[in-house]
Amino acid sequence: MGRIHNFGAGPAALPLPVLQRAQAELLDFAGTGMSIMEMSHRSKTFEGVIQGAEANLRKILGISNDYTVLFLQGGASLQFAMLPLNLLGAGQTADIVHTGAWAEKAVKEAKTIGNVNVAWDGKAEKYMRMPEQSELKLTPGAAYLHVTSNETIGGVQFKNFPTSEAPVIVDMSSDIMCRQLDFSKFAGVYAGAQKNIGPSGLALVILRKDLAERVGEKVPAILKYKTHMPEPSLYHTPNTWGIYIVKLVTEWVESVGGLSKLQAINEEKAKTLYDTLDSSAFWKPCAHKSSRSIMNVTWRLPSEDLENKFAKEATAAGLDGLKGHRSVGGIRASIYNAVSLESVKALVGFMKEFEKKNG
Repeated sequence: MGRIHNFGAGPAALPLPVLQRAQAELLDFAGTGMSIMEMSHRSKTFEGVIQGAEANLRKILGISNDYTVLFLQGGASLQFAMLPLNLLGAGQTADIVHTGAWAEKAVKEAKTIGNVNVAWDGKAEKYMRMPEQSELKLTPGAAYLHVTSNETIGGVQFKNFPTSEAPVIVDMSSDIMCRQLDFSKFAGVYAGAQKNIGPSGLALVILRKDLAERVGEKVPAILKYKTHMPEPSLYHTPNTWGIYIVKLVTEWVESVGGLSKLQAINEEKAKTLYDTLDSSAFWKPCAHKSSRSIMNVTWRLPSEDLENKFAKEATAAGLDGLKGHRSVGGIRASIYNAVSLESVKALVGFMKEFEKKNG
């Protein structure tokens, strides 16, 4: 069976060179006679892997030594709870911008820990756009401001991030490493790995070191960021395979020209698809133009029957993962870093043929 065009929202496509190298090194990593999955996380060999992955991320994203870089388990879902446990003190309020399904989870978990102010809620517009700074109702003295940079379900993405006197924390699970950003503007960033940086079961946490000291004494040790900092990510056995893949992915990013090159490719992919959607009334893009994501493109067809037919026939044509999220329906193409421009062009070609037959 040949490789398909994978538009899945996550776990998502990985770069083919990464998969090929992982395959070649699966049984014998670096001449050790064993797989990376079989060796001690405290061995000198794995030490080189985890330190290499961290160094690559710091270089690619521009992360200074004022921040800790951690590889934690539990994905972004654990971070929804871990963040307020560490940063939301008694009597404090967390400001959260509610931009869709994933921001909603951040709101729900934070409310179990302390006070939450929803600084903006896009429900009235079905979460199809991101807010302007002037629309935010921020709390004086807030513990932090939490935003979700990209909502995979709605297909909306911040082009300009909100600012606050409070530390700004960003969930970048579905668009980290897709474009160049100034990370010094953020106090913390976290991301599930399974979109742009690696496999599922791993979360990347980038946090200003001074913020990790806020945590209360009653928080369990494993849920404290500062527990994982002295020997980064080695407090308990980490996801060794996942960290190894992150190292390979970051090496691939460097090999294709870094974030500036990737951003240009991602913007071209998105433009190619959005131009097709805007070319005919047959296609009905969901997100407002000002907030369109370059990672997740969402649209509707004239009827649900046509949407089901589109998804079924696309899968048969080797274009997989296009059915919209079960909560909203429709069609969604996730065009993460590893999805090539050629795959997007194949999708556009299929769309044009589908419209000819069904428009």
